[in-house]
Amino acid sequence: MIDLLVAGAGPVGLVTAIHAAGAGLVVTVVEPRVGTIDKACGEGLMPGALTHLSRIGVDPKGADFFGIRYISGDRSAEARFSGGPGRGVRRTVLHDSLMLRAKGLGINFVEGRVQEIVQNLDHIEAEGIRARYLIGADGLHSNVRSQIGLQAVAKNKQRQRYGIRQHFEVAPWADVVEVHWLPNAEVYVTPVDENTVGVAILGGTGLNFEKVIGQIPQLAEHLNSVPSASKLRGAGPLRQRVRARSAGRVLLVGDASGYVDALTGEGLQVGFAEAEAAVRAVLVNDLKIYEAHWRRVTRSYRLLAGGLLWASSNRVIRPAIVPSAQALPPVFRLLVNTLS
Repeated sequence: MIDLLVAGAGPVGLVTAIHAAGAGLVVTVVEPRVGTIDKACGEGLMPGALTHLSRIGVDPKGADFFGIRYISGDRSAEARFSGGPGRGVRRTVLHDSLMLRAKGLGINFVEGRVQEIVQNLDHIEAEGIRARYLIGADGLHSNVRSQIGLQAVAKNKQRQRYGIRQHFEVAPWADVVEVHWLPNAEVYVTPVDENTVGVAILGGTGLNFEKVIGQIPQLAEHLNSVPSASKLRGAGPLRQRVRARSAGRVLLVGDASGYVDALTGEGLQVGFAEAEAAVRAVLVNDLKIYEAHWRRVTRSYRLLAGGLLWASSNRVIRPAIVPSAQALPPVFRLLVNTLS
């Protein structure tokens, strides 16, 4: 019997496994996808996320960025990070860097998907593997979450948001992440290497990449006649409600543990902190402490992302977001650096 089974080999699942192996636990990761895993996301690692990766011996290549710039028409507001740069990193590059570290620690990988979980007093059984604990890191549509009965019913399904992302072969024109605010969508432009930018769009159903970009003349000009560097990918719905973060000998981390929205850009940073907290609970054989730790490490994200999501969904308040950030630079800097 092993110590820990991790379901999902995305970035948060791999960070979970690396923390566990670094603490001396015997770990197996179960993942149905073979090879390098890609996903639709903004790909901006906040400074705190980079610090966390450095602590576990991972330093992915990418393009550093030094703040966030909000743009709406001819208005803009910029806040620089006070604690060092963030980094735009292709999801495929991040995955390969984490996988290299995980395999160097002797972590075992099994191709498969956790379909059925049997819980016993002192262990779980899944995919023919017996482990003292299971951590579900299997994403927005977590099967582990459903299996252990923690999925909550989503409210306001008609307001669900989705994301799409594509890369373009063009040198970054800014050393910040640009966020373009449109009436019904936000467009994130992130430098990911010296010759590539990633463009992610968040909004409601029926997002059309070309039509959205066409609403931003300055961005359309940058991307005009530029070859794409990846296929268009999508993800969603983004909002995921969860009743609790653990049941029996199973814990949830990352998107599987509940998700508000990607509009603050700190999803991976929060996921890494959750992974470390979950492993800490396993090490002391007390999963009850994880819920409190989860609430603590996700507090700023839940409050700020929830508040910004509410404001952005209000037809009166949304047009005032960028002008307010422009008019109140200290407040904007505080919010950006709190999230970073």
